[in-house]
Amino acid sequence: MKHLAKIVLCAAISLGSLSALPASAVHAAPAGVSIMLDGYPLPFPVEPVMMNGTTMVPFRAISEALGIQVDWNQKARKITASRKDATGTAPTVVVLTLGSKNAVVNGTVVKLEVAPQDIRGTTMLPLKFFSQQFGAVTSWNQASKTVSITSPKRDMYTLGFYAQKAYSEVSLIPSFDAVAFGWARIDKDGQFTTTGKDFWWPEAAGDVTPESIVQNAAAGGTAPYLMVYSSDSSLELSKNLEDAQLQQQTIASIVDLATQKGFKGIGLDLEGLGLTGDKALVQSQYNAFVKNLSTAARAASLKLTVILHPLNSSYKGYDYKTLGTLADDLVIMAYAYEGETGPEPMNKVDESIRLALDQVSKEKLILGISVYSENEASVNAKIGLAKRYGLKGIAIWRLGIIGQPVLNRMGEAVEL
Repeated sequence: MKHLAKIVLCAAISLGSLSALPASAVHAAPAGVSIMLDGYPLPFPVEPVMMNGTTMVPFRAISEALGIQVDWNQKARKITASRKDATGTAPTVVVLTLGSKNAVVNGTVVKLEVAPQDIRGTTMLPLKFFSQQFGAVTSWNQASKTVSITSPKRDMYTLGFYAQKAYSEVSLIPSFDAVAFGWARIDKDGQFTTTGKDFWWPEAAGDVTPESIVQNAAAGGTAPYLMVYSSDSSLELSKNLEDAQLQQQTIASIVDLATQKGFKGIGLDLEGLGLTGDKALVQSQYNAFVKNLSTAARAASLKLTVILHPLNSSYKGYDYKTLGTLADDLVIMAYAYEGETGPEPMNKVDESIRLALDQVSKEKLILGISVYSENEASVNAKIGLAKRYGLKGIAIWRLGIIGQPVLNRMGEAVEL
């Protein structure tokens, strides 16, 4: 994976509870304690507990949110937890035994301040030990009664969008696994085009041409995608979906251009479907379009990424389950919720991910983040959600407004 110049996932984790010990040693944590993972609350099954001055947290709730594999041996009362490092090669393996202060980390015995405990079926262990072994950064805020955990680096796929006037940030292209170039669209007549007022094929500037940018991206290990955009504001998509001949011409033109210009994939960003009318019919028509495009793309050895409104938006023309079987991956555009200004509401973004996961495997889902409406902390929190749910990666809208200084401020907690 690429190392995306310093995007961090600010994270926070919270506390958990613990098992039966002498009452003198066990104290309930302050009421109203929050567990924050990467800046967003993490549900936990029991109340936090302090034991001999040590904060005990629910192990499974936190470990699962951080992608740590956990195995339980009931007979031996042992827990084996493992997590690969940022390179994906050297795992950390931790073996814990309930009631024992001796933990084994990669074969070496490590002493715990307090032994792991079981409380109401929840295994509790020292927060400090957890963070040390698995690379998380933890802190406690007494005023807000919040335990915050910043999750460790993780390999994630990154897709960047390169729209018009983005050349000032062309140097960022090698930081991404793939970049979708927004130089084509479907016009008001339902026709595929590379001209118009937006999403047009750029003019050459001396030796710098659109083709050279695409070629350089591919040579540098970043897969270039041809992005095709349209809204349905003038019913241009509806015209295309309802006209089999026009649709066939559109698909042929998209695949031909992508092939001729050296793209490795197609990013389909057709927005605005299903706001009104027969939602089931629109979904069926769009499924047919994507199926035909997928068949043509695969025949030309092109990948297909489909960019979609979130399932909790006002646009209901997108059948995630079927589209997930047709495309190589799906981007959840978890932004531009109606009536919202500033950073997108985390609960809405969280809901959009959970709804998508009900229909599509996490390995095919990419969380779209628009930096137009976000700030450093909110971007970090959203990347944290992508990590928490184990999604394939993130998609950043867009190059041209990210800026190297912004990336630098975000830190380097994501291996991209």
